Amino acid sequence: MATIFCTATSLDGYIADDEESLSWLFATSGDADPAGYTPTEPDPSLPDLHFDRFYAGVGSIVCGINTFEWVRRDLTKDGTPFVWPYTEPSWIVTHRDPAPVEGVEFFSGDVTDLHPLLVDAADGKDVWIVGGGDLAGQFADHGLLDQVWVHQCPVVLGSGRPLLPRRLRLHRQKIETHGQFTAMLFDVVGPEPRVST
Repeated sequence: MATIFCTATSLDGYIADDEESLSWLFATSGDADPAGYTPTEPDPSLPDLHFDRFYAGVGSIVCGINTFEWVRRDLTKDGTPFVWPYTEPSWIVTHRDPAPVEGVEFFSGDVTDLHPLLVDAADGKDVWIVGGGDLAGQFADHGLLDQVWVHQCPVVLGSGRPLLPRRLRLHRQKIETHGQFTAMLFDVVGPEPRVST
């Protein structure tokens, strides 16, 4: 069991562009679609860092309100009623007061209070921090982020939402290519200190 920030990023380290869009991501050819998977066993022939393998190990999900709102906008843009696309126990971290959504719980406290709920709900499987980067950073601030799993897209955006706005030292465990994506798995070592020169 691990708490993992798994996301896609541009080559220059952004998880969304300056208009909160992911069009650049979905215009890139890969071999996995992270939306709407059902928890089935992945094909054993898949590479280790294939998203299907990751998702099969997920037991609970957490994301910030901006990520949640992006998912809502994307899934309803054709007029379809909104349905949360994951079956795992899911929490949305926010200080807003959104309308209830079936399948998710809203949480407005400290991530140190939320983390035990996520771990308990995951029942021995992994906790997936879907996004955003600052939320993953809050877990990292308290030593609660175990791994960063990045699917890097060969696009340069110039600005947008940063991958993980913290100074962290990571240790690369594995790297693979999937279509045009480079999948990289890192263990979180800890804060990266500033060294005065």
